[in-house]
Amino acid sequence: MSGTPLGAVKAYLDAFNAEDPVAMAAAFVPDGSILDGMAPHVWHGATAVTDWYRDVMAESAHLGASGYHVTLGDPVHNDTTRDAAYVVVPATMTFDLNGTRVTQTGATFTVALRRGADGWRVAAWAWAKGQRTL
Repeated sequence: MSGTPLGAVKAYLDAFNAEDPVAMAAAFVPDGSILDGMAPHVWHGATAVTDWYRDVMAESAHLGASGYHVTLGDPVHNDTTRDAAYVVVPATMTFDLNGTRVTQTGATFTVALRRGADGWRVAAWAWAKGQRTL
């Protein structure tokens, strides 16, 4: 997938920003996990990414949210030990909420990665929400 852990994180988020859950899943290990602030909070296994994305879209439709876009700051941690990596990155998310553009600043995207024969892939991630401003 990617030649570096940070490259894999960016590829995953590029796919999210493009609304492409198939590409997101391709950047993810088959037995990975997602921890997010939206119920049911934990997704695990081969369908974790597509299940999470489906649940996000359902919740978004219910709340009137759309147009998500995540940008990353400089990594706080970008540590690699053999075939394992840990990346912590400050993040900003923008989205539309019932016609109003919202910016969420101060979020943190924490990612564990594994290197396989085809490169780095996301093994698990957690999103910690920041402050929301209109």
